[in-house]
Amino acid sequence: MATQKETTPDIQVSAKVVYIPSESKPDQGYHFFAYKIAITNKGSAPAQLMSRHWTITDSLGHKEEVRGPGVVGVQPKIQPGQTFEYDSACPLNASTGSMRGHYYFLGESGESFSVEIPEFYLIAPHALQ
Repeated sequence: MATQKETTPDIQVSAKVVYIPSESKPDQGYHFFAYKIAITNKGSAPAQLMSRHWTITDSLGHKEEVRGPGVVGVQPKIQPGQTFEYDSACPLNASTGSMRGHYYFLGESGESFSVEIPEFYLIAPHALQ
């Protein structure tokens, strides 16, 4: 399980990825990855995650853009010192790829700001052999 982190002055984002062999069909070019995101508010004011934008790229050159409100059906308000975690998944048609993007937040006084989601890699274990 790999972990990458990106820190902004107030919001820290980290990702852990795991390959799910039971959901994958490598002989059919289908690879399933699960990932856990942790978003920590290191600031002194609450911040609400309003939307997300992902760029998912596989080693075959296929790129997919994913945009939407919140994450996993919620728009969490993260208090100072709190961490919000969620699990999600990403299927790929290649054994390796990467994900990166931005979260868009609303601050306590109504200001909008974005936080970079650091690029993290989706690598099936057999791709390293």
